[in-house]
Amino acid sequence: MLTLTLRHLERDGLISRHDYQQKKPHPRVEYGLTRLGEGMLLNMLPLWNWIIENSAAFRQSRDGFTAKRLGKEDE
Repeated sequence: MLTLTLRHLERDGLISRHDYQQKKPHPRVEYGLTRLGEGMLLNMLPLWNWIIENSAAFRQSRDGFTAKRLGKEDE
């Protein structure tokens, strides 16, 4: 799954991949963010901050939803 995700990110131009063609003692491959990837990361930071700031509200909503569902199943 990790390999597939990395390939998709490379395909989309978000990361670069350099394979050193080294097999011993283990394969050596390096990944890095491209300019496009850096731009995406910088634009995602405000969203991540918002998610973190509102995580308590998410938990509260989930707990309330679960409690309602459990209450209805008991009827």
